[in-house]
Amino acid sequence: MSDSGLTHLDPLGRARMVDVTPKEPSHRRAIARARVEMHPDTASAVARGAIAKGDVLAVARVAGIQAAKRASELIPLCHPLLVGAILVNFRIEDSHIEVESEVETVDRTGVEMEALTACSVAALTIYDMCKSKDRAMTITNVALWEKTGGRSGTYRRDPDADPVAHDL
Repeated sequence: MSDSGLTHLDPLGRARMVDVTPKEPSHRRAIARARVEMHPDTASAVARGAIAKGDVLAVARVAGIQAAKRASELIPLCHPLLVGAILVNFRIEDSHIEVESEVETVDRTGVEMEALTACSVAALTIYDMCKSKDRAMTITNVALWEKTGGRSGTYRRDPDADPVAHDL
């Protein structure tokens, strides 16, 4: 299959889903990250379990997992995949929470969108759980950090070349 076949447009310019049926299934993995910037008192309250709505990170973890499983329902022309594993983890810092998602599958197309969706929805859930304490929170730096598998091989974001890079 040539790169010209990897388009969401048919020969007449109409939207279509990319045909991945000729591709062989392979093990694929993607890691995405985001940051939820917040007031230090909010980060401290999350760490202490003192947010009125409950365990922020437990709810955000489940939200991220559920979101990864539904990425194809949210993103037009995204392939539904049999996701084999989803991890969502957090690191609380003085004025932000780092979110990292890792998604794996054995399929014909990658799981980048699933990882990015998991990360984004987990970050949105943190915002929702904490908004009564801190409406000035911002969600930043949502990005793909790594992907493996498939014809294009491995991609790793270079943290030294990225001015907003952060490690989790």
